[in-house]
Amino acid sequence: MSDLVTYSHENNISLIAMDDGKANAMSVQMLKELNSALDQAETAGSPVILAGRENMFSGGFDLGVFKTGDQEQILEMLTLGAELSYRLLSYPLPIIAACTGHAIAMGTFILLSCDYRIGASGNSRFAANEVAIGLTVPYFAIEVVKNRVTNKHRSKTVGLAHFYDVDEALEAGFLDQVAEPDQVLADATLKAEEILKLDMDAHNNSKARLREPMLKALREAIAKDATAWEDRQL
Repeated sequence: MSDLVTYSHENNISLIAMDDGKANAMSVQMLKELNSALDQAETAGSPVILAGRENMFSGGFDLGVFKTGDQEQILEMLTLGAELSYRLLSYPLPIIAACTGHAIAMGTFILLSCDYRIGASGNSRFAANEVAIGLTVPYFAIEVVKNRVTNKHRSKTVGLAHFYDVDEALEAGFLDQVAEPDQVLADATLKAEEILKLDMDAHNNSKARLREPMLKALREAIAKDATAWEDRQL
């Protein structure tokens, strides 16, 4: 592991922490390291806490990659991001997001792909801001929003790039719980300890049944995104 992602395992709980010193941008390297950490957690067979750095969960895809104009690298980054959402949603073990601050764009979609989300009170903001910066929201992201954000907030999220504060995010479905910023990780650990009492096989099987239609639609959406990018429609 490099400094972007750290993995640790204690008391049968896996902690995956993102910290690039800035916005926790979903670069190709960050996405690959997240998958590597998830491999370790899956091998350990334990619930996962996915945490950000102080005041920042993730600011989304690395905009610097878009600015390079390197079509191959851009497509790799977009595909890795979409596949990460799919992996989180289909992951056989519970995943708790310790959302330590802002979650923007791809950061929001990662947050929404976790089983239980704890956000930091205060000035944290949550938004799929693609249309505000000239990007069309990918098909895969729309599927995630459709299944995780409450109905009345979907148009505001996808079409209006609305920035939600913590209270709105809780009501809209971005979060399940709010904690003081310095208590987010501690509360996530308490939740993980509670989750350890579950039967993990029953959790996996039940989650798979619940999300089967969503995952099928998400797989189709990822394929559509690849075609759309090749046609320069993203």
